[in-house]
Amino acid sequence: VQLVQSGAELRNPGASVKVSCKASGYTFTRYYIDWVRQAPGQGLEWMGRIDPEDGGPDYVQKFQSRVTFTSDTSTNTVYVELSSLRSEDTAVYYCAADEYGLGSTLRQKYEYWGQGTQVTVSS
Repeated sequence: VQLVQSGAELRNPGASVKVSCKASGYTFTRYYIDWVRQAPGQGLEWMGRIDPEDGGPDYVQKFQSRVTFTSDTSTNTVYVELSSLRSEDTAVYYCAADEYGLGSTLRQKYEYWGQGTQVTVSS
């Protein structure tokens, strides 16, 4: 099983960023895909999850106005797009396979992880 994420991104404040996570080695619809981020010196922060089967997202309220999760079953890829970026959004963003869709800030609660994507917001 692999979750392969897109490369590092640098954005100005106020811009948007879109990160991809391509799944392979398992039936794409078996796991929810969660998005979790880790800012410098901070713990993991759960952003929400998407059900790849029907594309139904579930967002943490903090991010709800600025984040969009999408999935593409033709390419086994999920995406997170975050808009109105600010410096506090600088973090490593991870996708993770979540068997029950419950979400967590504990790394061991997830079956598989992407390698992480560094997003830096700076002018």
